[in-house]
Parts: sequence; C-alpha cells; structure tokens
Amino acid sequence: MSTPIATLGNMARKRRAYHHGDLRRALLEEAARTIRREGVDAVTLRAVGARLGVSRTALYRHFADKSALLAAVAREGFQTFSRDLSRAWTDAGGGRAGFRAMGAAYVRFAVANPSHYRVMFGAFKDLCARDHELAADAEASFNVLLDAIVTLQKDHLLRADAPQTLAQFIWAAVHGIAMLAIDGQLGPDPKVAEELTRFALERLATGIAPGPQVPVK
Repeated sequence: MSTPIATLGNMARKRRAYHHGDLRRALLEEAARTIRREGVDAVTLRAVGARLGVSRTALYRHFADKSALLAAVAREGFQTFSRDLSRAWTDAGGGRAGFRAMGAAYVRFAVANPSHYRVMFGAFKDLCARDHELAADAEASFNVLLDAIVTLQKDHLLRADAPQTLAQFIWAAVHGIAMLAIDGQLGPDPKVAEELTRFALERLATGIAPGPQVPVK
C-alpha cells in the first residue's frame, strides 16, 4: 500500500516550532502545504519564510530561490515515488500482477501526495533544466517502469514494441487518471479512482499483450 511522504503526515497538524537544523525540512513542508492550498504559483521564498517566522538570510542558507525550493520538493517526491513503484512490482512478484500493482501504486502516490505530484510533473521541464540531480531522480522513476517492461517482454508477456514507447503509452494513461483524481474530477470517493485504474490497466494489458505486430502508420 502506498503511503504519503512522511512529511505530509504533519500537514494537517498545527504548526510546530522547529529546532536548529530542521529549517530545511520546515521549508519543504510549508511549500507543500502552500501548493495544496493555493497552487504552485503561490509559493515564494518570502511567503514561506514569513509563515515560519524566519529571516530571509536564514532562507537563503538552504535555497537560493523559489526554483531551488520547488526542485527539492520534486526530488523528495520522485525518490518516494520510485520506492513505491519498485516495492509494488517486487511485492506482487513481477509479471502481470506486478504490472497491475505498479499502475495502482502510481495513482495511489498521486492521490496521497498531490502537492508533490503537481510539482514533479507540472513544473518538470523547467526545474530539470536547472537541477541535474532532479533530472536524475525523475529518470530513475521512469526507469522503474521501463525496466519492468523490458522484463515483461523477455518473459513474452508484452508485445515486442519499443520499450520506451510502451512506457510512455502506459505513463500517459495512468498519469491521466492520477490528474483527474487529484483535481477532484472523479468525485470524493477514492474507490472511483481505484476502480478506474483497475479497468484501465486491464485494458492496457490486453492491448499490449503479445500478438501479431501491426506497424503504426
């Protein structure tokens, strides 16, 4: 079962005073809290710092600007995301069950961590261009899916199409469900997103199962 990023568990609680050495963590939590309530555009170092009652000098010891703060939020998200996907695949024993488990874990992560998810994919291109470590973390997440696809192809459980293209196709489907879910388009019942994910993964598995290879025109 996917769980929210540990820091997000504190967001519904009353703000606590932080001790020396915890400011970076407090800034990340406050940034994610702001994104959840007001959106990514509302995040600024000055506003985040003001809510925590810290000086601008203290802020700049940890983050040079808004982009650096958002990149740190995204990195934290991708690292947890990769662990969730890998764990889902492994715990299900790989194969078709692992494929379905990874898809379900993807959507669960987005629903449990909407603030991180929006930064990870909403501001992805601009942030990655400035932060090579973030780009590496994002690529590592994609490679979890890519490696699973290659394994499934070796076991003759998926079509012998280009793995990169297959991965992008699967990603597009589950990302669409994830965004509908966190934007509230599927309603308040989380079971709706779970059922839609299950349905989509079943149809995806049928469509990319081994069979006659028909060139895409």
